[in-house]
Amino acid sequence: MSELDQLLDVQGHDTRADQIRHQRAALPERAELVAAEAARDRVVAESGPADARREELARAQRRLEDDVASTRARIATADTALYSGSSSNPRELQALQDEIASLTRRVSLLEDEELAVMEQLEPVEADLNAKTKERARLDAEIERLRAAVTAAEAELDVALDAEAEQRRTAASSVPEGLLSEYERIRVRSAGIGVARLVAGQCGGCHLRLPAMELDRIKKQPPDAVVHCDECGRLLVR
Repeated sequence: MSELDQLLDVQGHDTRADQIRHQRAALPERAELVAAEAARDRVVAESGPADARREELARAQRRLEDDVASTRARIATADTALYSGSSSNPRELQALQDEIASLTRRVSLLEDEELAVMEQLEPVEADLNAKTKERARLDAEIERLRAAVTAAEAELDVALDAEAEQRRTAASSVPEGLLSEYERIRVRSAGIGVARLVAGQCGGCHLRLPAMELDRIKKQPPDAVVHCDECGRLLVR
């Protein structure tokens, strides 16, 4: 195998390595993982205001429950005083009855307020419960996808290491100057530094070389280094 043919072998390993790296970067599981993480972040962000609203309503409910309890305690105290027989003063007894009636109305109002708060709290809690379940589902999906990405990356890394080793073996037979030129051209030419010239067409840019250029190349020695005058890539005849 000539030095230029050996360089084509190097190009083959470089191309396959580029394909593996692209495949590694474009794993479908990676895109799914990014989407799942974004969805989980949205659920977390949406849960914050809902959780704050639930706590606000829960505080209001506890306050109303405390008010109802304390008012009922006052009713019980007044009721005990009313029927204990400790007072026979009609005015005092009437005052106790009026107090009990007023406190009873207050309990009714407080319980109405409490019911209204509970009605507001119910959908908020249902929404938060749904978000909690969705976050748990997304967390499990994220864990699964991370494991899948790690496994796929490990498999591709093995293939990449194998290509790198074979590339080193192929490159060892290519003169350093020729290899350096190939690598410079490869950087600026979409990863293709050398291509075969077939039927007057460059395998790199796929353009047909002018007849005069082809005639000039044919007159070169078999081991001469020639370039495509269209794209500048090294050509192997």
